[in-house]
Amino acid sequence: MKRGKKYQEAAKAIDRMTLYDPEEAIGLVKKTAVAKFDETIEVHIRTGCDGRHADQQIRGAVVLPHGTGKKVRVLVFAKDAKLDEAQAAGADFVGGEELIPKIQNDGWLDFDVVVATPDMMGVVGRLGRVLGPKGLMPNPKAGTVTMDVTKAIQDIKAGKIEYRLDKTNIVHVPIGKVSFSEDQLKENFQTLIEAIVKARPSAVKGQYMKTITLASTMGPGVKVNPMRF
Repeated sequence: MKRGKKYQEAAKAIDRMTLYDPEEAIGLVKKTAVAKFDETIEVHIRTGCDGRHADQQIRGAVVLPHGTGKKVRVLVFAKDAKLDEAQAAGADFVGGEELIPKIQNDGWLDFDVVVATPDMMGVVGRLGRVLGPKGLMPNPKAGTVTMDVTKAIQDIKAGKIEYRLDKTNIVHVPIGKVSFSEDQLKENFQTLIEAIVKARPSAVKGQYMKTITLASTMGPGVKVNPMRF
């Protein structure tokens, strides 16, 4: 893959063979982010899990102390009093069965997180083929299937992010924007790592976190020493 001049220049600041401490890695990621927009900084964790086994899955959610810097649009599936509660709590979209054809047939996906009350999961389940591949399906482990819609919405708006293994056993999670201070990014990173460590499946043998890489949207990756955690 051919990279631009700016990327190549930025990459020179990073030693690909070095495993950096988190503070140093965050400083380098900020320094080497050269795009004209406020890039997102992501953490990519390659794990020793084998996601083909149910007892080696990782899935959960954590509230980052400084949020992600992104405005999150929340869709809530609920009915009766819970619909009003969701609206009062700041949900961007609320509804029930009438939203199914809009999503299924019209391809409406102008939302980032879906929350549902348990009694609506029969309805939401019909959207599995659409929401599942996009990682938008509500899930009790992530706190997005709940009767406490107010707390779910507040947490999401405050910077709650979901983490899960992809097909290659890697976890990809945003921890903020390049415009964040190094301290803010460090606290978000630390909070995420603690949550991932806690979520270690007991069935995983050997090294749990094999590699940790930090990168901005358009910038080069910086490797963090996984043995620190």
